[in-house]
Amino acid sequence: MTVVGPFGVSVRDPALEADVQASLSAVEAGLAEATKSDVPFITETAQHLARAGGKRFRPLLLLLAAQFGDPHAPGVVPSAVVVELTHLATLYHDDIMDEAEMRRGVPSANARWNNSVAVLTGDFLFSRASTIVADLGPAAVRIQAEAFERLVTGQILETAGPREGEDPIAHHLDVIAGKTGSLIAVSGRMGSLMSGAPEAVVHVLAQYGERIGIAFQLADDVLDITSDGGESGKTPGTDLREGVATLPVLRLREMAARGGSPDDLALCELLDGDLTDDGRHAEALAALRSHPALARARQDALSFAEQARHTLKPLPDCAAKAALAELCDAVADRTS
Repeated sequence: MTVVGPFGVSVRDPALEADVQASLSAVEAGLAEATKSDVPFITETAQHLARAGGKRFRPLLLLLAAQFGDPHAPGVVPSAVVVELTHLATLYHDDIMDEAEMRRGVPSANARWNNSVAVLTGDFLFSRASTIVADLGPAAVRIQAEAFERLVTGQILETAGPREGEDPIAHHLDVIAGKTGSLIAVSGRMGSLMSGAPEAVVHVLAQYGERIGIAFQLADDVLDITSDGGESGKTPGTDLREGVATLPVLRLREMAARGGSPDDLALCELLDGDLTDDGRHAEALAALRSHPALARARQDALSFAEQARHTLKPLPDCAAKAALAELCDAVADRTS
């Protein structure tokens, strides 16, 4: 058994591994070229996060989706560059809104330079992605435009918060579907589309991408509580400290609102307080780690992963399908 890509995705076919690795190398070269500018400072800022690494999850999924057609079709690698450029652009903007100081183990662009440089660099990356996608045809342009709309809508929903009377968990899932699921759905859709796969296959892989994307984001919600920092790449309880209501917290509040125990109510009160204090933060983190709300959030992530796995059923059995199924297993590994 060999391994390729993020999250320990197992690829049992050496030929597929070699093919995907070669294409990922071509994507890296494409990213390097797309982030160059005649202005050296723009090149420096645009390549800042690309050079810092990242899992390249979206290009990997796109390349696996392309295996259901001609994986060497001319639009496959450029479309993988497009989805990663778009993802990178959102990171520059996210870090501004979150006032983040670190990203991928290096200072964020807004911390290293300033907010203006960061937002303009994100815009530059969006423009480069648009230039590449324009050469892929009207269908690709429409897919990219629709995804961009969903990305922005997801961010606005997160910023605005749930409406009065709206279920906070349903709102959280809508945010994740827009901010995360939409672009991963594009990876499945574009990879299969550019490879010339049948329309039914394109539809399946788009659905799969959205569901596995949501599953991984929910797994990250769980990891913020459970990890030691090595897997998630950030300090445990970061979202908790910053007051971000991730799924375990939302499940706790749901339980408390439905007649929870005095301990549930006390923990909610603790979470609503100042968690910048190290002692209070450690107390809250420990309490959540042993609370049934965490198990419920873990089950939510696994449910979306199983939905993604079920989506793959109509596809022909092949090494690429097996690798996509391994991503569903990886959600279980990350939340265990």
